[in-house]
Amino acid sequence: MYLGIDCGTQSTKVVILDAEQGEVIAQGHAPHSLISDVKGKREQNPEDWILALEQAYWQAVNKAAINPSSIRAIGVSGQQHGLVVLDAQGQVIRPVKLWCDTETAPQNAELLQALGGDDGSMQRLGLVVTTGYTLSKLAWMQQYHPSDFKRIAHLLLPHDFLNYWLTGQCMTEAGDASGTGYFDVRRRGWCPDVFELIPDASHLRNALPDLIDNQQMLGKVRPEVAKRLGLSADVWVSSGGGDNMMAAIGTGNVQEGRMTLSLGTSATLSAHLNTHYDGLHPSIAHFCSSTNGWLPLICTMNLTGVVEQMRQLLNLSITEFTDMAASAPIGASGLTLLPFLNGERVPNLPQAQGQLLGMTPLNLTSAHMSRAVFEGISYGLKYGLDCLLAAGLRPQSICVTGGGAKNTFWRQLLADLLRVEIVCPAAAEGAALGAAIQALWADHHRQGDPVNLTELTARLVALDESTRVVPCSEKGEAYHEAYQTYQHRLRFQFPELTL
Repeated sequence: MYLGIDCGTQSTKVVILDAEQGEVIAQGHAPHSLISDVKGKREQNPEDWILALEQAYWQAVNKAAINPSSIRAIGVSGQQHGLVVLDAQGQVIRPVKLWCDTETAPQNAELLQALGGDDGSMQRLGLVVTTGYTLSKLAWMQQYHPSDFKRIAHLLLPHDFLNYWLTGQCMTEAGDASGTGYFDVRRRGWCPDVFELIPDASHLRNALPDLIDNQQMLGKVRPEVAKRLGLSADVWVSSGGGDNMMAAIGTGNVQEGRMTLSLGTSATLSAHLNTHYDGLHPSIAHFCSSTNGWLPLICTMNLTGVVEQMRQLLNLSITEFTDMAASAPIGASGLTLLPFLNGERVPNLPQAQGQLLGMTPLNLTSAHMSRAVFEGISYGLKYGLDCLLAAGLRPQSICVTGGGAKNTFWRQLLADLLRVEIVCPAAAEGAALGAAIQALWADHHRQGDPVNLTELTARLVALDESTRVVPCSEKGEAYHEAYQTYQHRLRFQFPELTL
C-alpha cells in the first residue's frame, strides 16, 4: 500500500493505492480555512494542514479497512508557491501567504523591473516571475514584518512543510522549487543571487532547503508521527512535489504529447517536455517536472470559486445553474464576464477586478449570466492553450482532473472551445494519486529495483472513457466568434495587455 497526500487550497485529500491490484482502494478529505481580505490577502495556518491531513488519513484508512502498518511509503503533493517560514527551532513564524495571494503585486512589479523585465527574468531564471511566486512574498514580508523576516532560518513550500512534519528533514525537489522565483529551471538549481534584490536578505541563502532527485526518498517517518498514524517504523517518504507536478503523474502526463487540465479553485494546463525550451511565451511558466523533465504550464486564478459565487447569488443549485447555462446560446447573446475576482495570472492582471460587459435587456437573465460565467472562466484556458500550441505542443487529447471535471456540460464546452478531445482519469484525485505513484517509483529505486515511470503510469493511471467528449466543429466556430468578442473587450478594458 502507498499513501498519497494532496494539500490544496480548499482541502487536503488522501488516497491509498494498492500497487498489486493497481487501483485506489480508498480516499479521504478534510477542509481548510482561509484568511483573506479585500486587499488580496490569502493566507493559511500550516498547523491546519496537519489537522486536515490526519482527518483525511483516518477517513481513508477506515474506508479501506486496512491496518496502517501495511503502508510502505508516502508521497506528498502541495499547492505551489506558498511561503512557509520557520525559525531556528523549526517553529512556524507567521501564516503562509498562498499562491493566490495578490497583496504582493507591487513587490513583484519592483522585482521584475530589477531583474530586467520579462527578458531579464527569462535569462536569469528561465521563466518570468509573476505575482503569486514565492519571491515577492519574501519582499513583502521584509517590508511589513522586518523583525520576523530576520528570524527566517528555513524557507519551505507547503509540500516541503508536510514532508518536514513527517520526517524532520528540510528538503525539496526541482518541480515545486521552480515556482519560487529564486530557482533556475534550466539547470535545475537554486539562484540565491536573486536575494540581493531584497534588502537585508543575505541570510536567506542559508535558509534554502537541500535539493534531492525525484526518484529519491527524503527519509523515514519520525517515530512520534508513525505512532500517531499507526504506521510501522519503516515507512519512507518520497520527495513529493507541487500539486501540478503530482497531477501530471496522476494523469499520465509524463511523456511528450500529453496535456493535463486541472479544474479547481484555479485552473492549470500543462504539457510535458523532455528538455527545456527557450522559445515559450512569457505567460507560460516553464517549470521543471517532478519526473526529471519539464512541465510548461499556464495558470488562471479564477475558476470554480467564480461559479460558486454566481450560483449563490442567483440562489441556484449547481445542477440548476449548469442547466441554466446550457439553455442560453453560445456567446450568451453578447454578455461577457471578465472573471477576475482575485486578480489574474493569465492574462497577467494581478490587481484586476471582475467585470460583466455587454448587458442588454435581452441578455440580463439568469441563464445568460450562468452561461457567461462558464465561458468567461474558460477563455483564459483558450488563451493559454494557444500559447502552448504556438510552441509546437499539440495534444491528441487533454486529461481533465479536479472538481470541475465532473461537470459534463463544462467538459463539452471546453472540448468545443479548445477544439480537442477531453477525457477524465478514472481516479478523481489526480494529484494525490500522482504522489502515491511517485512514492512507489521512489520505493523501487530505494530497493535497487528501478522501474520506468512511463510504464508505471501506463499501468496505474486509467482513463474513464465514459467521460470522453469530442469537439463539435459547428459549435467551435460559434465559440471562436464569442472568444473574439472577449478578447476585444479585454483589450479595451486593459489596454496595457499584450495578447
